[in-house]
Amino acid sequence: MNIATLRRDYKNRQAWGLLASIDLAGCDHEMIQSPKAIKLFVKQLVDLLKMQAHGPTRVEKFAEGSLEGYSAFQFIETSSITIHFDDKQGDRAFIDIFSCCWFNPDAAEKFAKKYFKAKKSKIKNLLRY
Repeated sequence: MNIATLRRDYKNRQAWGLLASIDLAGCDHEMIQSPKAIKLFVKQLVDLLKMQAHGPTRVEKFAEGSLEGYSAFQFIETSSITIHFDDKQGDRAFIDIFSCCWFNPDAAEKFAKKYFKAKKSKIKNLLRY
């Protein structure tokens, strides 16, 4: 669905919120292992989408074996941004942005792909009622 149709549906159906799930593959290996780069990405994403961060960005590395990797969480005034990174099986990133205010999910996908130098990206959007 193109962005104009999504926005129209968001407004016409009086959606309570929008969830954008962005999958990246082939990211820059060093960047997805850098807490500093991850925090900067979140800050720039919040600014790009004209959101307001609530509190600090939390970035932690945890789990074991092939599941070990960084995750990030940022409350925003209208909900949250959650990110999980996989540096063991394809240098992937899984980004979920949920907000009860409209934002441009296509802009978020393009920015994320460029920032993490991903070879591929895909997005799924879901209106919440």
